[in-house]
Amino acid sequence: MDILPTTSPTPQLNGSQYRSSAVSNRVPVLFRRLTRFHQMDFELAAWQLTYLCISPKRVYRNVYFHKQTKNTWARDDPAILYLITACLCVSAVAWSVVYSFSFGRALELAFVMILRDFFLTGSVVATIIWFFANRVLLSPPSHSTPEDAKVEWAYAFDVHTNAFFPFYLTLYLAQLFVLPIILKNNWVCLFISNTLYLAGFAQYIYGIYLGLNTLPFLVRTELLLAPLLPLFTGYIISLLGFNVAKNVLAVYFGS
Repeated sequence: MDILPTTSPTPQLNGSQYRSSAVSNRVPVLFRRLTRFHQMDFELAAWQLTYLCISPKRVYRNVYFHKQTKNTWARDDPAILYLITACLCVSAVAWSVVYSFSFGRALELAFVMILRDFFLTGSVVATIIWFFANRVLLSPPSHSTPEDAKVEWAYAFDVHTNAFFPFYLTLYLAQLFVLPIILKNNWVCLFISNTLYLAGFAQYIYGIYLGLNTLPFLVRTELLLAPLLPLFTGYIISLLGFNVAKNVLAVYFGS
């Protein structure tokens, strides 16, 4: 007669534990590890930010390696989020000095740049491209298509994060140094101002395209470049006399 059980008992989860576990699994690993500083690789994150400006395709080559080793397309190290947050804090301080903001106003500006411009806007953009990619860009099912051929929301947010940094360098940093020029009332300064904004948004759109074009199970990713057409059309029209920087900064900083 058997005295010891042949199988180990399966722990039973009560309702609250099950719901807590389900909610935790829905949160991307990237956000679940925000407080695990000892596991973060800031050197790799700094390398990625550098090559996102020099050779972004080189960064996306590592996506294949990450998929093979960790079975996910999305990064699981939030170090890059902290580096971008730090960059936005520096920009907030610099812009606050230019506009002579108080400490409280500078702190508010930092929160706006980080929470609204980066995280909130990024979440909206990630949701849109995640939905669009899974509904429109997925290749037809076949025997060669992997079972997990689906764009993860976390990867879509990664794509936004990667595309945001060159955008940040152009409009949050470079614009600061040419501010005395782009706010002058002549056509040459208007041309520089509007070209700067064209470059910033074109970089972001191209970054989104590049990130999704990396995935082997997506087709027709060139559709992601479609926003470049209205962007360039608006740029041409704006050269008739609309200074984008002057109007955007007036709304953004309330001046």
